[in-house]
Amino acid sequence: MHNILRLKKAFQSKKNSPGFGTLSLPVGSNVSGNHIHRLREQPDAILAYWQGDTRIGGALVSVHYRSIVAKSNRIQKLLGNIHSPEESVRGARFEYTEDRSKRCHVFTHFVALEEIEESIRLLEAVEEIVWTRYRGSITDQDMGHVPEHGWSIRGTKIYKTSFQRVIRDAYYVERFDIDRQRKDIHEASIVTIYRTNVDTKKLLSSLGIDIYDDRIVNQTMLRLTPAEMQRLQERASYLISMSVTDFNKISLDDIGVPAGVVDRLVPPPQNEPIIGVIDTPFDDTVYFHEWVDSRLMLDPDIVVHPEDYIHGTAVSSIIVDGPKGNPSLEDGCGRFRVRHFGVATKQGFSAFTLLKQLEGILAENTDIRVWNLSLGSNLEIDDNFISPVAAELDRLQNQYDVIFVIAGTNRPADSEKADMRIGSPADSLNAVVVNSVNKDKEPASYTRVGPVLSFFHKPDVSYYGGDGSRSSDRICVCCDNMGAMYKAGTSFAAPWIARKLAYLIYIMGMNREVAKALLIDSAAGWNGTISDRTGFGIVPIHIRDIIQTKEDEIRFFVTGTTDEYETYDYSLPIPVVKGKHPFFARATLTYFPSCNRDQGVDYTCTEMDFKFGRVRKDQDGKIVISDIKNNRQAEDGFVTIHEQEARSMYRKWDNVKYLSERISARSRERKAYGAGMWGIDIKTKERTNMRKGAGLTFGIVVTLKEMHQMDRYDDFFKLCQSHGWFVQAVDAQVNTEIYAKQEEEIHLE
Repeated sequence: MHNILRLKKAFQSKKNSPGFGTLSLPVGSNVSGNHIHRLREQPDAILAYWQGDTRIGGALVSVHYRSIVAKSNRIQKLLGNIHSPEESVRGARFEYTEDRSKRCHVFTHFVALEEIEESIRLLEAVEEIVWTRYRGSITDQDMGHVPEHGWSIRGTKIYKTSFQRVIRDAYYVERFDIDRQRKDIHEASIVTIYRTNVDTKKLLSSLGIDIYDDRIVNQTMLRLTPAEMQRLQERASYLISMSVTDFNKISLDDIGVPAGVVDRLVPPPQNEPIIGVIDTPFDDTVYFHEWVDSRLMLDPDIVVHPEDYIHGTAVSSIIVDGPKGNPSLEDGCGRFRVRHFGVATKQGFSAFTLLKQLEGILAENTDIRVWNLSLGSNLEIDDNFISPVAAELDRLQNQYDVIFVIAGTNRPADSEKADMRIGSPADSLNAVVVNSVNKDKEPASYTRVGPVLSFFHKPDVSYYGGDGSRSSDRICVCCDNMGAMYKAGTSFAAPWIARKLAYLIYIMGMNREVAKALLIDSAAGWNGTISDRTGFGIVPIHIRDIIQTKEDEIRFFVTGTTDEYETYDYSLPIPVVKGKHPFFARATLTYFPSCNRDQGVDYTCTEMDFKFGRVRKDQDGKIVISDIKNNRQAEDGFVTIHEQEARSMYRKWDNVKYLSERISARSRERKAYGAGMWGIDIKTKERTNMRKGAGLTFGIVVTLKEMHQMDRYDDFFKLCQSHGWFVQAVDAQVNTEIYAKQEEEIHLE
């Protein structure tokens, strides 16, 4: 077996060449005067409405597109007289066409009335030009021959670029509207309203809704009673961006069956790494209680019953001592200490209360880098927005440099829906979300499914969480001082993954980006098929199968930051044999982007367009990468693919990029170009101009498999050294000893 290699070298970077974007139409397309006329009529009605309703100090306008659009194809001129249209976006969602054949983008903007008036004037002038100069229809070819001086129409000067941009806007936009949300509300809700120019409390008061500050988060997220929600819908439904039920009934596992008395012998804790657990309360009478520092976070008025301790205690038992009762799942990770925060009862939890607690918990426990959250809602996630708790977890992971492991939630026993969507907070994109499989490596009977926001892969991975009626098919846990129990659920798959992440981060010294990438890479393996039920696959049981490889494989990782638009290195010396590279290759990249829940389906702020493959020169002598997945979406001169295809094929805007070749008997060795170098190239793209991707850390794990089962590990090691790479074989035993030495208490005489 070969140890995983750590490679270090400063990446190169360069800024993006400034450009003005295309002002043409897609080849073969046109825009009719009739379509422009319909678009012009819609802002007339919208303007009239907002002239009569002045409570928000402006106007909310929804732009309905004809498809899922890239940032470059969104409106550039309309609704952008004062500010760029990009700056006025307050939310984004998907909707289906009437025949449900495809999904389309809908963006909601907050603009001044003057911007609507200017858009009306522009549309009127452009409509007249299309009818009089282009016989009622302007084509893509016509767009290349617009007069440089533009036109003067009824006293309005329309310059060439303004005309072209209005035409492009009209091509991609289906209609303008004022969207309203209505739901039957029977419970307290967490409501997100669109950000306007008016203070939230003052705006709500004008609607007859008076609330205190403790029911407001970030000025736009509110906790409302059913009566208050009803009033908001009646008087200003246009304000509602998203709404979810506040009280979440927990997606609990089944009760389980007793396993008898457990061996109570466990050594006292020393300086083992600490994993944070947020769950139901912990039972301090269990045999391993010395390993757990428990904190009760429930309101003192809430009565805690004995059954409320079962779930949380069981989860922590796996983290501390899971392999003892489950020898078939011995992972080689040892024991971990736990700092346990009880925030829920068996019945459920208030999402709003948890929102208020989370940052305080993390801020006061900065020594913890790995957290387990096995609480999940029975309710399904929404197609168009991230749940409030998941969004807060994404923000906190970004801010505090931590990682959460979250259970994928279980399908309730009374649910007849076979493809029930996962529940909050398993829609957290930065977290590692874990689903369950049975001992036969098949999805557990209670499995719920992704994706999140229609495109993002969730769950991330799967693990053994128990299934079936026999005790041998379940997970052995400790719930109280009476002994052990056999249970099943995603709640008991997640802590096994938390153990592995903690080992990689604390013991092996990896950052969270590399640790997450390594888990996903090991789960996906070769010929991996990504599933809405099992994610990238099942994580190997033993840690050595993650940090070590067979003799015919080489696994290494690199990490860096995206300081400019392009971050790259073209000097990876992959061994060459007789002018060819005899390797299959796969690579996984992960990063933790800033996210914005207010943007709905456009949730992640930063995209890393990732390429990995052989370095060559194109016909113009420019250095390029022959990507192993043939990713060409950012190449000069390449016809841009549709946004939906880019998201599906190349995971555009996703924070996990997995590239892999399929192992096949028909595969052939690759030609080596020049010196036989391979390269990594990351192009960082932003949704806004706020530069959220600057200084963002990424982790990359690469696995190479020799096609003829030859051992080329030493060859690669030496080649990397000779080409300026720092190379280190990461040895588990050595790192364990180093960690133990670092954590020793020093006693001064």
